[in-house]
Amino acid sequence: MKYRRLGKTGINISEISFGCGSIGGLMVRGGHADQVRAVKHAVDCGINYFDTAANYGGGQSETSLGLVLEELKPDVFVGTKVSIPFEQSSDINGAIRRSLEGSLKRLRRDSIDLLQLHSPLAAVRARTERGDTVTAEDVLRSGGVADVFEQLRAERFFRFIGFTALGETNELLKLVASGRFDTVQAYYNLVNPSAGKAVPENFSAQDFGLLMDKARDNDMGILAIRTVAAGAMGGDRARQGYAVPTVDLALAGGADYALEIQRAAKIAFLAGADRTLPQAAVRFALDHSAVSSAVIGFSDVLQIDEAVAASAKASLSPAEEQRLRALWDSDFEDQARRH
Repeated sequence: MKYRRLGKTGINISEISFGCGSIGGLMVRGGHADQVRAVKHAVDCGINYFDTAANYGGGQSETSLGLVLEELKPDVFVGTKVSIPFEQSSDINGAIRRSLEGSLKRLRRDSIDLLQLHSPLAAVRARTERGDTVTAEDVLRSGGVADVFEQLRAERFFRFIGFTALGETNELLKLVASGRFDTVQAYYNLVNPSAGKAVPENFSAQDFGLLMDKARDNDMGILAIRTVAAGAMGGDRARQGYAVPTVDLALAGGADYALEIQRAAKIAFLAGADRTLPQAAVRFALDHSAVSSAVIGFSDVLQIDEAVAASAKASLSPAEEQRLRALWDSDFEDQARRH
């Protein structure tokens, strides 16, 4: 396993991180014995960051991870997330403190390494199918999310603060530019590379505006998420287990899962004798120099091995990058789906 600096946190994080959400779903739906086996295997492979959230499985992910880590006692970093329910948006301090208290109890820990804001960002606070949004103003104003995070950090409940960069691009970039956060989870994959690669002005998927480059300018640690497009590049979903057959709350705005599967078929040329398409997807994320780690959701130890092997694979070739650029520039030729 190779390790990279997680921005201004100064810690070294494994290139592959263990995502504990519904994608893959082992820590949400798996049995305890399988969870112990997988976490031990991941640690043995060199993975040292485990990423969960209060709303993964209604708290089940944190409960499962807490039990496993208490049993194995590995030397790893743990991060979780807090979402601000719409009905609690007038009491941001209370909402965050209650969520964190529940998370620590389920994780069986007095403190964690990283707390991240998980609410989507929007210009107007609202309740949506992808989650209850908050505004950049809610985060950055006096007494807002960032201030509450700083106070809780001073109380030694966690060491670092971050956010998940999903929602409206302009609002996300305000948080990046603020300098208030240590890390960001960035949506970045072969079918929507816009957080780290320029795309056409009328690209049909959300344009994240080179968010990762701007985060790097502020020395933020970058955790790449949805590197296999929520499973679209996982091949046989029943076998691979990367995806869930529902709208994923963390998909980018305008994302269409069926469309992403169609687009993934157009990049199948990246698979070959030496790598699978999921490995090519993970390798693509790691090829961006701003990325500290790719957070992957697993359903079994075979997927852990596949992801870890991707870390050791060669970078995509210039010819492959040129073919990808042509696909992005043509918007995968999906003219009818343009916004």
